[in-house]
Amino acid sequence: MKQRQLEIILERVQAFESPSAAREQYTTSAPIAAQLLYFAYLRGDIAGLKVADLGCGTGVLALGAALLGGVATGVDSDERALDLARTNAKLLGAHVSWLNSRIEDFEGSFDTVVMNPPFGAQKRSSDRPFLSKSVRVGKVIYLLHNSVVDGFVRRFLEPNRVTDAIKVKLPIAHTFKFHKDEVRYVDAIIYRIEVVL
Repeated sequence: MKQRQLEIILERVQAFESPSAAREQYTTSAPIAAQLLYFAYLRGDIAGLKVADLGCGTGVLALGAALLGGVATGVDSDERALDLARTNAKLLGAHVSWLNSRIEDFEGSFDTVVMNPPFGAQKRSSDRPFLSKSVRVGKVIYLLHNSVVDGFVRRFLEPNRVTDAIKVKLPIAHTFKFHKDEVRYVDAIIYRIEVVL
């Protein structure tokens, strides 16, 4: 499967009907999800491997990982989001294990972690549990995060090694009342991080 084919398939993933601003439940756009996942796929970090999507929401990253041959698990504390993720899995014909768990309580061992965690815009430091957990359960991490906090992300994840940092324009659609623009583009980074054992 080519990246563009994956993107077209992921365009079919249904978004939140009534997202929570407090949980920063934004939809990861299909082009960005496909870019992150295909990069991981080309690096040999998806196909045939155990992949966890932490804070999976409606499942776009977990579903894409499964479509690229990964043994995918989606983890989220919001059962409503997981219900929609299950619906999306049926829609796409993808097999993913879905787990309802707070990120702090989640345990496991995975080859690869993919995630688009809360950026901490609504609740300060809400990204930290995701960053901490990712390096405990994964060997390689693919992280989408706001570029404004690049220095913090790198320091927080030390001594783990950032091998790649790809700058992207992340589209944030008008989702909540406080949004002024129809679509706002946020400077973000797709990180690849190797965990130091």
